[in-house]
Amino acid sequence: MIFKYISKTIFIFFVSLIITFIFLNTSLISKSNASSFKINEIEISEDFNLDFNKKKVFDKAFEAAFLQLISTIIVSKDKKKIRKTNLSTIKSLIDSFNVSDEKFLESKYYAKFNVNFNKKNTYKYFESKNIFPSIPKKIDLMLLPIIIDNRKNEIVYFEKNLVYSNWKKNTKNYHLLNYVLPSNEIEDLQFFEKNIELLEDYDFEKIVKKYDLENYIILIIYKNKDNINILSKLYLNQNYKIFNINKKKIDLNNLNSVDELIFSLKNLYEDEWKKINLINTSIQLPLTVSLSSKNYNQVKIFENTLRSLDLVSNFIVLSFNNKNISYKIIYNGSPDKFFNDVKSKGLNIERDNQIWTIK
Repeated sequence: MIFKYISKTIFIFFVSLIITFIFLNTSLISKSNASSFKINEIEISEDFNLDFNKKKVFDKAFEAAFLQLISTIIVSKDKKKIRKTNLSTIKSLIDSFNVSDEKFLESKYYAKFNVNFNKKNTYKYFESKNIFPSIPKKIDLMLLPIIIDNRKNEIVYFEKNLVYSNWKKNTKNYHLLNYVLPSNEIEDLQFFEKNIELLEDYDFEKIVKKYDLENYIILIIYKNKDNINILSKLYLNQNYKIFNINKKKIDLNNLNSVDELIFSLKNLYEDEWKKINLINTSIQLPLTVSLSSKNYNQVKIFENTLRSLDLVSNFIVLSFNNKNISYKIIYNGSPDKFFNDVKSKGLNIERDNQIWTIK
């Protein structure tokens, strides 16, 4: 009888050990797959002649991929600090790469590169330069661009508004904001015409709701004789901000001039979105979370949650038995932020001093 009990206990222990080993390996493998910044489809071309050197092509691809990476996750003012990063440093940050669509056409070599940058090493490099990156999170938002000609006291309609008609032509691979432009509806135009002097203070929520979007930017450009005044009202992820900008020598009837304006405004808006999603890698908050090792589905959901959170820099299994499994988590944020992140995934988490428990 005692032998049977001991055998059963040993069996349960080894089953728990095997299950936890699977969990741990799954965590490590998945975390490894999620531990890279993936920069895809970098297109490179080079003259194919006697001086052709494939190594130079690779180096060119690495530099282009790094530039796209920092353009995606670093605000404009900080990009200047590392824009001239040397090639050897860039290579040290790369985990892997692959080449696709190689071809030779008319004495030219063409290829597409996919480059994976190690997140941990990249974060360390940024931190050494006193730079904090942001979470590369893409969102849809509505942009309502309005031009008001102060000299004529009239609104420039959508189809005549070069900012409106050319906004989407100036989109880069590293842009995170995907703009939805409103349709040219007569009732909206009539309202704008009747309330031209009230637009600056008008609540555009009714128009925004038509497009079922939570985030939006209202862009009002006042056209004067020698300059333009730009009012931008940003509502991004429940953060509200207003910008007033004055620019000279901008011709709103000239396509090149309008393209420059659009590019500068997009950079401004991208920077604001990045600031909202900054990761402070200097914060290394250790957290211990425990949950039942018998509830496989809950463990799976929890681990998937940890993998999906960009502020989780690492997690490991601290201990396990046939009742509980405990994790040590390194989090680049506040405890409240982690608590809310986990709850938003449908997990019931309780705080009890140093150890948090998933119920």
